[in-house]
Amino acid sequence: MRAPVGPPPRALRLHRGGGFRRRLATAFGRDPEAGDALWRRVLHGAGAFVLVYYLVPVEFFVLVPKEVVLLAALAAVGLLEALRLVAGLELPTIRGYEAGRPASFVFYAVALVGAVLLAPRAIAVAVVLGTAFVDPLAGELRADARRVRFAPWVPFAAYAALATVALGVVGRWPWPIALGLGGVAAAVGVAVERWRFRWLDDDLTMTVVPAVVLYAWAVALGGLGI
Repeated sequence: MRAPVGPPPRALRLHRGGGFRRRLATAFGRDPEAGDALWRRVLHGAGAFVLVYYLVPVEFFVLVPKEVVLLAALAAVGLLEALRLVAGLELPTIRGYEAGRPASFVFYAVALVGAVLLAPRAIAVAVVLGTAFVDPLAGELRADARRVRFAPWVPFAAYAALATVALGVVGRWPWPIALGLGGVAAAVGVAVERWRFRWLDDDLTMTVVPAVVLYAWAVALGGLGI
């Protein structure tokens, strides 16, 4: 991992809540400096909230389609990131290696919105839940030497369970197929979660790659209602 890079001179600051993050770490029996990592994981899990999109009626926002509202939220994330990179806006939980590249939360936002708008519903639910909950779970296991032995098997099992339920309940795929492809999605998702590239974040690949694999299998098996 790259060494942390300090903020530009006279940086704009949006960096409140440090005390809360330290208390969060203490509540989990962790060093206070681990608060940022724990808070990132909480926010990561909150990404599953994007699935509320499916529960919102098409004309809920009256003047604009709900798709436009979702894209506007993504544009707001992009604007916030532009302010960070160009104007030096300080944001909490940004890691040192993200100083000169788009932050993980931007890749994550693109992945979530792309999955919901482009993928069949069952596949989108499967990969969104997988990324939202399994990625922070894997990171938490690797952060503790006493629990690292449970990675990647626990994340694989969690992802497989979430994907299987999503495919079987949301997509009404036959349960044997849902179970098998849930395992395939889990294997792919957990594998790509370890990919590390400067301009390609695992928050994106862990969502997109399993979605593409599931879609290809669904087509190969006759469509499965997609």
